[in-house]
Amino acid sequence: MGSVYTVKIVGTNLAPAAIATLKQALEDRLKEVNRQMSHYQPDSELSQFNRAPADETFPVSADFARVLRIAVDLHRRSGGAFDPTLGPVINLWGFGEASSERRTPEETQIRAALARTGTQHLRLTADNKLVKDLPNLQLNLSAIAKGFGVDVMAEVLRKRGFTNFYVAISGEVFASGRNARGTNWQVGISAPVNDWRVGDPVVTVLSISGRAVSTSGDYQKYFIDAAGHRECHIFDPRTGHPVQHNLGSVSVVADTCTLADALSTTLFVLGPQAGLKFTETLTNAAALFVVREADGTFRAIPSSRFASLTAY
Repeated sequence: MGSVYTVKIVGTNLAPAAIATLKQALEDRLKEVNRQMSHYQPDSELSQFNRAPADETFPVSADFARVLRIAVDLHRRSGGAFDPTLGPVINLWGFGEASSERRTPEETQIRAALARTGTQHLRLTADNKLVKDLPNLQLNLSAIAKGFGVDVMAEVLRKRGFTNFYVAISGEVFASGRNARGTNWQVGISAPVNDWRVGDPVVTVLSISGRAVSTSGDYQKYFIDAAGHRECHIFDPRTGHPVQHNLGSVSVVADTCTLADALSTTLFVLGPQAGLKFTETLTNAAALFVVREADGTFRAIPSSRFASLTAY
């Protein structure tokens, strides 16, 4: 996944050998997720499927199928704002595995890349066999796979009897039980400051237990084009362009990190108005939209369920 993972466990006094065993179990599980869904590893299931010809049945693992079903369902419910087939577009702009230069492509190139996308060209059978009917269709699960990685780490810990823990991969978090002070876990939501680093301001602090948090924004992976526009790594599947609006970030709290991860990207694409409306249709998620104002300040717009999650 190309990211650092974090694990905190409360109320245990594990011996060094037990810690080493647990660490190995977590890393083995994450390596398996990479083996299935990495678009950087040429031998992953996803990379092999991307190279496969059209109309060829391709068996995938149960985890891969589960994540893809969630992605396709969210694509349908969001009106196409989330699309796991955007690989050609992401690579074209230089944010994927097939390019090292981030640049603004020609409009004809964007249209050609979009012609190679579309979840309607995918079919996943009940026995986890995947078929595409469009040559060169390429999956990219980077907007959901990290969240799934967090969920499988939590699963490893639960199976070993741990109840009070915090696990994270980059900005994707799941917190269970209580922290060392015996209260809910405190999770800060970063302000969308360019190239945010530890010590930079936060918008708010969440108080959560048994919930996941994911933040998507335009302030970490981006480039400035010749016209001075910020071109970030989150794309509108309907246009093939990076999202362009005054939304700096979206943070989502949900029951699983898989859902929170995918939803934060979806809501960022939809924007603060349509995104907030979509959030209110969900019974198992809350969101905070952070708008970047013209004077450089930020304005936070919470969904109706978000206020009860803040620590202060």
